[in-house]
Amino acid sequence: MKTLLLPSALVDSSWLAEHLHHPDLVVLDASWHMPAAKRSGEQEWRQQRIPGARFFDFDSKIKDNDSSLPHMLPSEAQFSQQVSELGLSNHHHIVIYDSSGIFAAPRAWWMLRAMGHEKVAVLDGGLPAWIQQGYALESGEPAVVSTGHFVAHRQADWIADATQVQTALSQSDTRVLDARSRERFSGQAADPRPGVRPGHMPGAHCLPFGELLEQGHFLPPEQLAQKLASHLAPEQGLICSCGSGVTAAILALAANLTGHKQVAVYDGSWTEWGGNPDLPVVTDS
Repeated sequence: MKTLLLPSALVDSSWLAEHLHHPDLVVLDASWHMPAAKRSGEQEWRQQRIPGARFFDFDSKIKDNDSSLPHMLPSEAQFSQQVSELGLSNHHHIVIYDSSGIFAAPRAWWMLRAMGHEKVAVLDGGLPAWIQQGYALESGEPAVVSTGHFVAHRQADWIADATQVQTALSQSDTRVLDARSRERFSGQAADPRPGVRPGHMPGAHCLPFGELLEQGHFLPPEQLAQKLASHLAPEQGLICSCGSGVTAAILALAANLTGHKQVAVYDGSWTEWGGNPDLPVVTDS
């Protein structure tokens, strides 16, 4: 069998269908929905999934249980153990999708990159695109998988904390991009999380994640590059933020796809920043 090679950090349904049964490929469903949606990604995965897909639960399982913030990146040891239990090993090529098209899958992509795994991509258009193309689905109790051997190596340059964000906001060599809506960024709309202030970090730029997408797919690379160029010079580093570190990863993936090398996600994002009265917040008049 031919050696597997991911064409980029984004693959389409036809590529995945062609390589779905390659022994070195693992498919993950990382579907997650905002709490207000009252939807369970795992429950929906059991009802309908790409054949062989395993569920990657970054919201209630593969997360830092000692943090009060939602779905924070866990330790190397915990991540290694839990993804090994999913049958993942360091030699695997991984394709991640979600049931929204492009929403939560980039978060899992970023987590794997932040833990040192480079052979990982997101399925453009996610499960809706797979279904639209008429490819097979499976449902019910998933097959038992053998435990893998995954050793995580945390990559500090992929991860930003509040202190690093504060420093970046005052420097011209790094841009902080916020993926939230313009209404939430400006402070015109209240934050959905109790106790979290409206507004944004002084000096941050707003690029709502939806402006990089069309019908659940990423815009073509040249259009992504244009969107990012309005905020980010080629030589600048990038820190991506959002409400809780999920849609920030959409910006990070877009930057990666367009050739930016210094890309990090602020894991605590606005839930941490807006919830901390010691950190500065501004609103637009």
